[in-house]
Amino acid sequence: MASATEGDKQSSAKRVAVVGAGVSGLAAAYKLKSHGFDVTVLEAEGRAGGKLRSVSYNGLIWDEGANTMTESEIEVQTLLDNLGLREKQQFPISQNKRYVARNGLPVLIPTNPIELIKTNLLSTKSKFQILLEPFLWKKKRVSDDHTQESVGGFFQRHFGKEVVDYLIDPFVAGTSAGDPESLSMPHSFPELWNIEKRYGSVISGAIQSKLFSRKDKSGETRGSVEKGKRRRGSFSFQGGMQTLTDTLCKQLGKHELKLNSKVLSLSYSHGGNSKSDSWSVLCVANDDKHSQSSSVDAIILTAPLCSIKEMKITKRGTIFPLDFLPEVTYMPLSVLITSFKKESVQRPLEGFGVLVPSKEQENGLKTLGTLFSSMMFPDRAPSDQYLYTTFVGGSRNKELAKASMNELKQIVTSDIRQLLGAEGEPTFVNHYYWSKAFPLYGHNYDSVIEAIEKMEKNLPGLFYAGNHRGGLSVGKAIASGCKAADLVISYLESSSDTRRFRKDHNFRNS
Repeated sequence: MASATEGDKQSSAKRVAVVGAGVSGLAAAYKLKSHGFDVTVLEAEGRAGGKLRSVSYNGLIWDEGANTMTESEIEVQTLLDNLGLREKQQFPISQNKRYVARNGLPVLIPTNPIELIKTNLLSTKSKFQILLEPFLWKKKRVSDDHTQESVGGFFQRHFGKEVVDYLIDPFVAGTSAGDPESLSMPHSFPELWNIEKRYGSVISGAIQSKLFSRKDKSGETRGSVEKGKRRRGSFSFQGGMQTLTDTLCKQLGKHELKLNSKVLSLSYSHGGNSKSDSWSVLCVANDDKHSQSSSVDAIILTAPLCSIKEMKITKRGTIFPLDFLPEVTYMPLSVLITSFKKESVQRPLEGFGVLVPSKEQENGLKTLGTLFSSMMFPDRAPSDQYLYTTFVGGSRNKELAKASMNELKQIVTSDIRQLLGAEGEPTFVNHYYWSKAFPLYGHNYDSVIEAIEKMEKNLPGLFYAGNHRGGLSVGKAIASGCKAADLVISYLESSSDTRRFRKDHNFRNS
């Protein structure tokens, strides 16, 4: 039984609603709870985790969403430490061995100058363009004409079209399901965009930025230095990526995580002479026709903008129109999981996976790429099988993403046969379709960011997080959620300070 003091503390705790139980929403909720806030996470679907979706079946373990992540962001490092997930991290075997298809066959991507010189992935002209880029672009002034530049245009200026076709194109298809010409450079690669502005050369700028970053960290304590020695690169977790969101869910009580709870409306009321400003959240459970209303002090929205536009928002009794929110283009993606007996694969490759440039469609390859799941993580399949995760669709072929499982199975089997020498049919096939896998950071994406900022500015106590702003990766989504939580903390603390000042002022004048 809680003591009176504990009960008072609970009742006086600020209340925050987090809409959406993807990784950004769960990270935000966890941070808020750890700071003593009363948090409720509302998720329209019947499961939490969002795009982190792991499945275990008949000795196979696979991910139907994100397969790996990195911890470039300090928020990710802190979260993993606080959750005690370090011992469950899994780092891929030979993760630096990554392939790109050229002329219908996988070619190892060079990772150093010597490998670059030796590779047959690029022509001699392209190799020279890469090696000379630091000298040709040294302190070269960048024109303001490129503010709306595409990812393809940016990299073509620095390295030539072949590099775009055989390195950049497959990379962006694999990480965002987009293509170089549709993607906005300032929004898709803001760090490189700023490096060019500062240094001119992308290569020398990246090296110098890394050196400066190391110098900044050199003054850290010994404990922090020890943390800095952790393994770098991509990683997953034992049991798959969903282990991360499952662990976050366990930190929340049953009353704090409400599944099958669709938010219908949000209503902001100004406190006036009352205790505080507040929000009213109206939601309905999927299995119940009756709606439920709750009062909170702040809200974090992590749902896609297309879902937010369906909500009714009122401000001080007046409808707050959301017609300024632009239409966001989303990339559809199909994920095919296949397994083959090891004796059926004639040319297995050790490494992370193989990406397929759009130009390779001329050589009969129709997929975006394939991850060597059991090569990266041997515990993901029985010892006599290879497990593969293949992606189909994206901006390259939106209609193909919607194809039937049988049609996709034939396409994937054909590509794996051509790339790895797989013979016969796969022993197992699983299909998952994401109708909105990623928002497209297109050339008009400034309007999306401006709309999100306008919504936050005009609705006190409402904050937005998720992959619609700041980056598409798991790490960026976590950082977005944590930053939104920080903003809520600052907002509510400043509100408390203001009310305390008013109360003291009124007391003195009474």
